[in-house]
Amino acid sequence: MPSTVKIAFVPSIRHPRSHVWGAPLRQRTLDALATVPGLEIVVPDESVTPYGCIQNDDEALAAIAFFKQHDIDGVIVGGMDFADEISAATVATALNKPVLLFATKEGELRPDGERVSDSFCGSLSIGVALHRRKTPFTFAGLVWPEEPAFLQKVQDFVRGCAAMRAFMGARIGQIGVRPERFETVAYNEPLLLDRFGQKIVPIAVSAMAQMALAIPEDDADVQRTIREIMGEATVLNVGNKTLLRMAQYELAVERWMKARQVSAIAQLCSAVRPLMGVAACSTLGRLTGKGLMASCETDVLGALDMITQYNVALQATVPHFIDWTVQHRVHENVFLAWHCGNAPVCLKAEGADATLRARGRALDAPIPDGDEGAGVWDTRLRPGVVTITRLVEYDGAYKMLITKGKIIEDPAPERGSGSWVEVPDLAGLYQVLFEEGFIHHASMIHGDLGDALQQFCKFAGIQTVVV
Repeated sequence: MPSTVKIAFVPSIRHPRSHVWGAPLRQRTLDALATVPGLEIVVPDESVTPYGCIQNDDEALAAIAFFKQHDIDGVIVGGMDFADEISAATVATALNKPVLLFATKEGELRPDGERVSDSFCGSLSIGVALHRRKTPFTFAGLVWPEEPAFLQKVQDFVRGCAAMRAFMGARIGQIGVRPERFETVAYNEPLLLDRFGQKIVPIAVSAMAQMALAIPEDDADVQRTIREIMGEATVLNVGNKTLLRMAQYELAVERWMKARQVSAIAQLCSAVRPLMGVAACSTLGRLTGKGLMASCETDVLGALDMITQYNVALQATVPHFIDWTVQHRVHENVFLAWHCGNAPVCLKAEGADATLRARGRALDAPIPDGDEGAGVWDTRLRPGVVTITRLVEYDGAYKMLITKGKIIEDPAPERGSGSWVEVPDLAGLYQVLFEEGFIHHASMIHGDLGDALQQFCKFAGIQTVVV
């Protein structure tokens, strides 16, 4: 079920008779914001402040106390008229959450010839006050609250706040050490803790395998998981023992993640094969499909990419952890976004098979039990616009690639999980990957989420590289 983001609304007014104009405009704003998916607004009413607006220091303190009774994810400050920069900035800074600022357009002159708002001028003062307090914010413009462009900016802000909520302080499970020849996935653990409050929870693959093998074969959850796996596969080319071991390992990881409050894992895939007799690829895809993000090859920063994308999408869809694999053999602006067999089956194209098989074995070959390569999905993802990101760190500075493309239908018989993605200029994008030091892994999710991801990066202090 898509997640909901709780946002504090601070309607700021300034003049002695501001409520005559500001209070109705406050209500118009609330009515408009009620149409934004995933947004839950928290706003003071007249029991907290006069007219439910904030106009001075006392009202700011009352609003802060009110908002702190709620689990706020972000703040929207609206200049209903000229507004009061000190009280508005005081509230926004005290809550220490992402801030969106907007100003309302000017109404008709009063009968006495006086202007009703002057928010064009006054909201600049709120911006200055936020800058002086070093409170990051984005400005959504001079608007009427019903305008679609404004509501789209609010939607992007909501998505960015959802990603911040999940990203900051995240606990990432690292199952196994990184592959010895993959220096690319190395990361700075103390820096993640210092910069983002994130905790790495490590466990050896052997310890996870021991927990898996200790789950009884007749365990009700094991049998349920086997049925689920068989229900996802339109073509099943693995044996019964493989299904059993896959189910045991999936349950062990899932139970460990929930017990340790881990929201994503980075798994050393290859180490599972000799210990469990199966490949972990399909397990990673199934976990991701359940909302438990799972990256390959102990790529911790890749797991953070997945958390960010999943929550920017308000958990309405899940990502696919990919390689930048090959350029199309005919079309110069198409590449294969692929991995060995880790795609969540919920992302497969309509009418496509989801084949569960062993790596390197033909589909018409006999089905042996004990094939350590068994447990990968062959499937193709549904067509449509996708957003691709990659987080990296160099010299203590984090940056994120944000780009988009379009999954196209292509009959090329590539094995594993993947899709052919068309971009406007693959050579230019590829050049950026080299020049900026982005690695061969990325996370890809359906939808155009670039603007929301940029909002997230601004609040998280991550540089963006937008292609």
